[in-house]
Amino acid sequence: MSGRAGLVENEHPFLSLRTQCELLGVCRSSLDYVPVPVSAEDLKIMRIMDEIYLRDPCIGARRIVLLLERDHSLCVNRKRVSRLRREMGIETIFCRPRTSIPDREHAKFPYLLREKNITRANEVWCSDITYVPMAGGNAFLCAVMDWHSRKVLGWAVSNTMDVALCLTALARAVKAAGGVLPGIFNTDQGSQFTSQEWVGALQEKGIAISMDGKGRWMDNVFIERLWRSVKHEDIYLREYATIDDLIAGLARWFSDYNEWRPHATFGGSTPAKIYAQKPPATDSQTELKKAA
Repeated sequence: MSGRAGLVENEHPFLSLRTQCELLGVCRSSLDYVPVPVSAEDLKIMRIMDEIYLRDPCIGARRIVLLLERDHSLCVNRKRVSRLRREMGIETIFCRPRTSIPDREHAKFPYLLREKNITRANEVWCSDITYVPMAGGNAFLCAVMDWHSRKVLGWAVSNTMDVALCLTALARAVKAAGGVLPGIFNTDQGSQFTSQEWVGALQEKGIAISMDGKGRWMDNVFIERLWRSVKHEDIYLREYATIDDLIAGLARWFSDYNEWRPHATFGGSTPAKIYAQKPPATDSQTELKKAA
């Protein structure tokens, strides 16, 4: 075990494993994870497949096989493609990553954002998980975004795709927002987001839960665009070899994304500036001001 996870002591005299993980910013489940070696050829194929799925989330295994042979001179059979898709957490039948596959025993919630005009920060947050190809293995990234400003409030990385990863990103988002909570939280129907742990954490805080329609990745379109940007502008270019390098690189990228990079949607302003703006006055507030 390397990086910050290697600092956790199983026999610490004062701090529990959970407390140590929280202090170090490490997912508790990562301590029990034993990485399975992945061949260099499989990693190369998975990297290419990830790019293909970013371009077309609905593409099937047969067309993947054809594209690998046509564009990359790689002779890969359908069975191998299907196996690698499972390892990446991708399932075409739902027209998006397999993080959308719900658990039949878990709760489902309606999509609350249809025809809703979102005009202020912290009105709606959203979250998603994406696969991250690495030179020496695989990782998963979870981010929490403010819907109105597109600001990434919190994110977390782990080599396991579980609810602990999502809860870590959520905790960091709440901290970054100064304890302010959203009125609505939107996610897909992935098992992490329908789990009792995730649902309970939101309901305990009085947050309304919204979930994308089955197979409708466009219902969470802003964070899907975020994945496309961070992968093409950073992850694919850097080809990170370790989790620690990945975390350091993503920290730089998300900082630039939030604080420096101009967004055409906001007339060249940044997500951080839009997030910090005061919300527009309501009709009742305007009437009171006129009366005064």
